[in-house]
Amino acid sequence: MEFRYLGNSGLKISEITYGNWITHGSQVENDVATQCVRRALDLGITTFDTADVYANTKAETVLGEALKDERRESIEIFTKVYWPTGPGGPNDSGLSRKHIMESINGSLQRLQTDYVDLYQAHRFDVETPLEETMQAFADVVRQGKALYIGVSEWTADQIRQGHAMAKDLGVQLISSQPQYSMLWRVIEPEVVPACEELGISQIVWSPMAQGVLSGKYLPGEGAPEGSRGADKDAGGNMGDFMTEPVLTAVQGLKPLAEEAGLTMPQLAVAWVLQNPNVAAALVGASRPEQLDDNVAASGVTLEPDLLAKIDEVLGDVVVRDAGQTDARAPKKRPT
Repeated sequence: MEFRYLGNSGLKISEITYGNWITHGSQVENDVATQCVRRALDLGITTFDTADVYANTKAETVLGEALKDERRESIEIFTKVYWPTGPGGPNDSGLSRKHIMESINGSLQRLQTDYVDLYQAHRFDVETPLEETMQAFADVVRQGKALYIGVSEWTADQIRQGHAMAKDLGVQLISSQPQYSMLWRVIEPEVVPACEELGISQIVWSPMAQGVLSGKYLPGEGAPEGSRGADKDAGGNMGDFMTEPVLTAVQGLKPLAEEAGLTMPQLAVAWVLQNPNVAAALVGASRPEQLDDNVAASGVTLEPDLLAKIDEVLGDVVVRDAGQTDARAPKKRPT
């Protein structure tokens, strides 16, 4: 396992980071989830990412139980706040001071820890003054409940504003967590340059484009039984990629992966790690053995000619529009 600094900080994280979105507390039984976490640790993964909204807080509980016997100083635990939790009351979502303060306490209790290494704004809250949000995050850090702060799916302008306020408040905003893959490159035109300038790293989710870059979804055929695409809940997030042009283009990556001596998932994960602004690729698992394949992408260097061939094969199915980050952002606080 290779390790990278997270932003302009001294914190090192495993470049393959374990995430438990749509698995723990929902798709996967708790004992299997624990087995996956144990396997991640055995493979050298030290960094674990979750959020209070995943399975409506259950994912944090499962992760906390799985990690409770680990030496706390030897692992990094990340979580997030924004989306609705609990019964869905008027203050059960967003980035108000009230919700942030209540949410960090709930997360720490479920994770069975005194602090998280990184506390992230899961989206930008258009209904709360940014000053209020950043002051609350700064207070969470000063109280020792989080060491660093980060954001997820913020635009470049929002990141700049948040970073400036954090700096004035004396706390470190060091990370951005966007979707990023061979097929979804919307952060490259604006978010990445801004973050490089500010000393902020990317922790990218869905490096395999919801599993489409594994190559298991074939054009003209239905999703394989038991796959994410066949799951009525999880599959709803895959609309950008489950199209005939995309699935056809992805099949063209198979000979490139074979030529490089990699599996399709390894190629996908290694690809995002070629971006120097990426500190880690988030991977999940519904079975422990899936992690063995993903972790093998750590430390892999893809040659420039291979990267060029990937671009040629995927062609115009790649989404590069920087405006997609703002277009998909919540326009009001969710309930």
